Amino acid sequence: MRVILGPMEGVLDHLMREMLTEINDYDLCVTEFVRIVDQLLPNSVFYRLCPELHNGGKTSSGTPVRIQLLGQDPHWMAENACRAIELGSPGVDINFGCPAKSVNKNRGGASLLKEPELIYQIVKTIREAVDPAKPVSAKIRLGWDDPSHGLEITDAVAQAGATEVTIHARTKEDGYKAETIKWEYIREIKDRVAIPIIANGEVWNHQNGEDCLNATGVDSLMVCRGALNLPNLGNVVKHNHQHMSWADVLTLLLRYSEYEIKGDKGLYYPNRVKQWFAYLRHEYPQAKELFTDIRRLNKAAPIVEILQSAQQNLAA
Repeated sequence: MRVILGPMEGVLDHLMREMLTEINDYDLCVTEFVRIVDQLLPNSVFYRLCPELHNGGKTSSGTPVRIQLLGQDPHWMAENACRAIELGSPGVDINFGCPAKSVNKNRGGASLLKEPELIYQIVKTIREAVDPAKPVSAKIRLGWDDPSHGLEITDAVAQAGATEVTIHARTKEDGYKAETIKWEYIREIKDRVAIPIIANGEVWNHQNGEDCLNATGVDSLMVCRGALNLPNLGNVVKHNHQHMSWADVLTLLLRYSEYEIKGDKGLYYPNRVKQWFAYLRHEYPQAKELFTDIRRLNKAAPIVEILQSAQQNLAA
């Protein structure tokens, strides 16, 4: 089984990838999207989003990191895909699944699910432009508002020559509502399309992973939000490891604090750590309690003090 750490804009950045790939046996990471409009972007944009390019396109622990592109112009998408691969990305991924209004109103992400022919043109132009030895993948949803469109969309990606496709088992209109997950549609698509499929959506623990594999018939999973709720989700899903203890999560939070405060996003640390707590509290009741102590703080030092104090209390 392959387990892939998926992209989440503004959340799963290079610091988070660095930490999560250190403690999990992920097979691949996909970056937050690079927004492509009508130009070839400078190298600095790719390096900022994916500093792993300086390390052969891998995290320090050796997990490959594939750059994701989002846009609707086949020519400029292909130009930037070539640039990403020249800089060291081990392949490119194309975002046809982002449901954000700000993206969709500019004809990006999930809005293209309504245009399978354009999806075909984008994938085909990229596939023909980049090194044939490098993977070209796409991330889609089952459709804009009708999951029966998933087959046509996947077929467009496959016919265009993509290496593999990740299917988030909801429509754009479904958003992220748990009850709208439709794994069975992936099974129908898999039975009719030859391209390898990665299933995505509602995998929070080992049992969910098993259920998803059984329902879809695929052998690869992508996790996103769950990887923040449960920091060792990759190994829980892949190897049936125990859920990480709260004590180990606190240690991880303090390490993350060091990374963030030293890094280029130090000023944003309070918001970033609170954002992570918003996910952790779904898995850990202790995170919910601690979140009430830190949510009004807007400086790094007092937040770190609270984390250190919680760690000391746990050890006492």
